[in-house]
Amino acid sequence: MKVLIGCEHSGIVRNAFLERGFDAWSCDVLPSDQPSNRHIQDDIRNVLKLDNWDLLAVMHPPCTRLCNSGVRWLTAPPPGKTLDQMWNELDEGAALFSEVLNADIPHIAVENPVMHKYAKQRIENYFEFSQSVQPWQFGTDTDGTDNVKKRTCLWLRNLPKLKATGTLDGSTARDECHKAAPGKDRWKLRSRFYEGIAAAMAEQWGDYVSSVVTPAAAPLTITETPKQFSLFAA
Repeated sequence: MKVLIGCEHSGIVRNAFLERGFDAWSCDVLPSDQPSNRHIQDDIRNVLKLDNWDLLAVMHPPCTRLCNSGVRWLTAPPPGKTLDQMWNELDEGAALFSEVLNADIPHIAVENPVMHKYAKQRIENYFEFSQSVQPWQFGTDTDGTDNVKKRTCLWLRNLPKLKATGTLDGSTARDECHKAAPGKDRWKLRSRFYEGIAAAMAEQWGDYVSSVVTPAAAPLTITETPKQFSLFAA
């Protein structure tokens, strides 16, 4: 089964699928955090065309202009930005979300925070998110990295909702994601994904799609890195 993990440079979700034996690849405009021959540095819209993918999981598409927490910038832009820039970036983010949500791939999952109404209006064939989960629902260690609060919304096409696999009840979950100090790496800390959810995705979605997909003829081989594109900065 051929799996594309889009908008991911950490490799967390990709590696979870690889560990279960899937032909998994990550893709991002940024290089992989760790060297990997399973990472394609390019705009996901180009990589969608490289092969007949069975499952597409887009984990961190640019959400700065789409999410509720950023809607205030559409009326009062941050320093150094104009209103026109804010709305143009909203249009670009919505266009990317539309392309991955409507990609010609049988099984799709797209992750994002809760969206504001202006984003929803711009997304082609928009539907409300299928479910939302918290990292702590997939954790077993109160001191572990999964025991945090970060609502994660999932838009699913032809995939089942994730079932919690952890033993925690949320009472000890940390809110460190929301308290990240301002700085150049704040966006990375806030967009960080979690191993417990990734493992559940690989097991539950991987097994589900494997049960309904005809095996592919051969694994994907990347012989040339496609031209790179730049998305707007967070």
